[in-house]
Amino acid sequence: MTLTLDQVRRIAHLARIEIDASEADAVHAKLESIFEMINRLQAVDTQGVVPMSHAQDVSLPMREDAVSETDRRADYQRVAPAVEDGLYLVPRVVE
Repeated sequence: MTLTLDQVRRIAHLARIEIDASEADAVHAKLESIFEMINRLQAVDTQGVVPMSHAQDVSLPMREDAVSETDRRADYQRVAPAVEDGLYLVPRVVE
């Protein structure tokens, strides 16, 4: 994909970025190099490559799923300003 200077100026206008003529040339060159890199990446054959979630073959250590704290729900609800049927009542904020 190639950009014209008019397209660069339009992109700058849409992004609310003020650029003068010399800056437009510099931005144009940078965008062209970015598009060139994207084209090179798209040219790589990725058939048969399995997507990865991480660059290295690592896994997180798993721990036993065990309860480590006591149930203090009743304690918290006892000091709550308003509770009904085990739910905390809060003031209505949307009318």
